[in-house]
Amino acid sequence: MSQDADVRAHHRHLEQARAQVIDLLSRQALERELVSRSENRRHDVVAQLVERQHQAALSQRLAQFHPADIAFVLESLAPEPRAAAWALVRSDQRGAVLLEASDTVRRALVLGMAPEDISAVVHTLDSDDIADLVSSLPEELRHAVVERLDRTDQAEVRSVLSFPDGSVGAIMDLDFIAVREDTTLEAVQRLLRRKTALPVHTNELIVVDRSNGLRGVLDLQRLLLDEPDRRVAEVMNPQPTYFYTDDGVRDAITAFEKYDLISCPVVNLHRQVVGRLTVDVVVDEIKERAQAESLRQVGLSEADEDLFAPLAASARRRWPWLVLNLVTAFIASRVIGAFEEVIAALVALAALMPIVASIGGNTGNQAVALVIRGLALGQLGPLQLRKILQREIGINLLNGVVWGLVLGVVTWLLYDSVTLAAVIAAALTLNMVLAATVGVLAPVLLQRLGRDPAMGSSIVLTATTDSMGFLIFLGLAAAFLS
Repeated sequence: MSQDADVRAHHRHLEQARAQVIDLLSRQALERELVSRSENRRHDVVAQLVERQHQAALSQRLAQFHPADIAFVLESLAPEPRAAAWALVRSDQRGAVLLEASDTVRRALVLGMAPEDISAVVHTLDSDDIADLVSSLPEELRHAVVERLDRTDQAEVRSVLSFPDGSVGAIMDLDFIAVREDTTLEAVQRLLRRKTALPVHTNELIVVDRSNGLRGVLDLQRLLLDEPDRRVAEVMNPQPTYFYTDDGVRDAITAFEKYDLISCPVVNLHRQVVGRLTVDVVVDEIKERAQAESLRQVGLSEADEDLFAPLAASARRRWPWLVLNLVTAFIASRVIGAFEEVIAALVALAALMPIVASIGGNTGNQAVALVIRGLALGQLGPLQLRKILQREIGINLLNGVVWGLVLGVVTWLLYDSVTLAAVIAAALTLNMVLAATVGVLAPVLLQRLGRDPAMGSSIVLTATTDSMGFLIFLGLAAAFLS
């Protein structure tokens, strides 16, 4: 409970800070407008002094923030005040702030800077962080920024940028400590004492041979607690978890979750160590993927993360989703239109139709969520897919019978019609079974077609449960009630 209270207090602090920043920026804007209307030079001088005071107060306020908190404040501001606040962020903080900002806001901030200014901002960052920042820039600007880096950073940044998105090589950390297996623990300790600091999230040292080939990993605990005269080869783990540079990030995320890893080596095709993967990067990837998936499920893209993105562009990005929904809604309406006479003869059908479609949609979404998770974790082979399909159909058949009977009893009490009660009970059961089937098969089919299951499955499911739900219910009603 105390941790939750600390988190809530921190969020309240951020909200108050954001309010203060917005208030200072609003005052500056108002004063500029008043000065532009005034013809009194004395008033101009006073206004300039007041504006400088506000800028100093705002700069001092931002300097007290963690880079992640500054990024939070910037993301909460409209473009003009955001640019004004960004101009007051200290140059030594800017690189870290850009790393914490969302891709869309980061791109908007960086595109307003000259290449030499971007290079000055990022030169204090690690090479992998620089690569992460410049990867979202237009190609010409990216090359211009990289050309202004020193030679070591240039080579490392280009190396990271050469790996495709979604690969381990694209997110690996190039900063690691490697030791030889034939050295003593005492010699390794002397090596570490000569360093000013260890790379972040260093829980183990990478053990290599003369050609930099991976031999194992040395846990820091073993290094500190074992006898100093023992050799690294005697106490190291000779079979560590490691990744190749072209392995998928999804596989790395699964391994980190499964084995509770903090860091692990990354090797090239010759099994030579070229970097390492750390838990902070993996957590960031999990967060980014979860946010992107939640946006895709409702037809939004990562560009919509910026709440103050241009109106016209945001509207256009939503057109495909709206078109698909209009098409599926039109299909459902045509199904209803085919049974106009039946609905006119028995008005109760109009009141009961949404129940069948709604329950089917919710049931299908549960199956979709399970299958998408299984696909993400690589758990669904042909055998597992068949079993989960049988399981979901069985679950929804049982639930359909139970809750169909409940709905049937309620319908009988409301409308005093046993036949209508039986029709809606049967329709609910059949639509739930259909929804389970589509919920399992749709994500798998979309993935095999090269589409995103998270985005397309809900569309297919909604179209099916709505149109087929209405068709089943009204078809049964036409057969037994007309």
